[in-house]
Amino acid sequence: MSEVISIVLAITALIAWLNARFLKLPSTIGVMAAALMLSAAALLLDRLGLDAPHAFGAKLLGTFDFSEVLMQGMLSVLLFAGALQVDLRELAAYRWQIALLAFGGTVAAALLVGFGLHAILPYVGLPLPLGYCLVFGALIAPTDPISVTGLLRKLGAPHNLETVISGESLFNDGVGIVVFVVMAELAASHQVPAAGDVVLLLLREAGGGILFGVALGFVSYILLASIDSYQEEVLITVATVLGGYALAHRLGVSGPLAMVATGILIGNLGRQHAMSSKTEEHVDQFWELLDGIFNAILFVLIGFEAMVLPLSATLLAGGAAAIIVTLVARLLTAGLPVAWFQRHGGLPKGAWQVLTWGGLRGGISVALALSLPASPYRDILVTVTYEVVVFSILVQGMTTGPLVRRLVPCTG
Repeated sequence: MSEVISIVLAITALIAWLNARFLKLPSTIGVMAAALMLSAAALLLDRLGLDAPHAFGAKLLGTFDFSEVLMQGMLSVLLFAGALQVDLRELAAYRWQIALLAFGGTVAAALLVGFGLHAILPYVGLPLPLGYCLVFGALIAPTDPISVTGLLRKLGAPHNLETVISGESLFNDGVGIVVFVVMAELAASHQVPAAGDVVLLLLREAGGGILFGVALGFVSYILLASIDSYQEEVLITVATVLGGYALAHRLGVSGPLAMVATGILIGNLGRQHAMSSKTEEHVDQFWELLDGIFNAILFVLIGFEAMVLPLSATLLAGGAAAIIVTLVARLLTAGLPVAWFQRHGGLPKGAWQVLTWGGLRGGISVALALSLPASPYRDILVTVTYEVVVFSILVQGMTTGPLVRRLVPCTG
């Protein structure tokens, strides 16, 4: 395994250098674009009879479980690092907008995508049972704000727009995973679970995850406040994240929501009362660096997955249908509510368009799809998910900048 990690890190560093040196695209978009180009080159060489690069890539991807690596390792770091930078006062000022988008919007989007896809896919020759369409809706509902929030910051867009986008995404990851678990159980059992069972599952996973995260954050806060040594304090945050995520999994509560709650608490209460300026600087630099490295690795792995996915005209048509349905659902569950908030809640002009088009899908959707058990529909769901994610990151991600410049008042 150490050899595989070394190879992945070396490839990631090379691709990140290629992007920084030649492509000069936003980090996550450029890294994924470069990885896709390398995957396409390997597939082309394979068609020409030079199968060594493709065989090496396929063998490398087969040595680890992408879903396990992300869901049980990288996700905790990415969510905590994002939550650490959230200002609780700003989050509280837009709590109703964020709650509506992250909780109600995520569930509504999952249902709209599921039912919409079930209605459309037969017309492209790819019918799927309703249960598996709802599974797809749940796994594609969470959004990834990494590229968009960085772009908003660079352009000098209103800070409240960035707060709503990042706040929604931090919480809808956990909500989306809970909804995915419910839908996956429904599809596997072919039975509709009792409403009481669903409510209990949501309370245990979501409510339990947030409560556990707050408790974990307070324990970490007490430890941080008792000393003044940045090396040990950075180590405490690492142990809190990795150990806390594993413990949340053991307790049966949502690890992603726990990491969000812990990160917000440490990033606010801990930053104000438990860290010296030197410790705060080192904690921020450490988690910013780790966040950047893990994101680069994540998008390289997503790019390389193209080498092992089944593709056909029917699957491409199914992916195109899924992209349209997902965008329409995003408009209805995020764009329209934000348009109302834009008039009544102080959000800037153009906010609803940016929230709709900037709701990118990322690694969590791919990992959830890959975590599905073997079935006649698994490969279809994985491929369609991958197509939506690639379109989202490359097409939406690369065009969100011009959209923001044209519609949103910016200072940069």
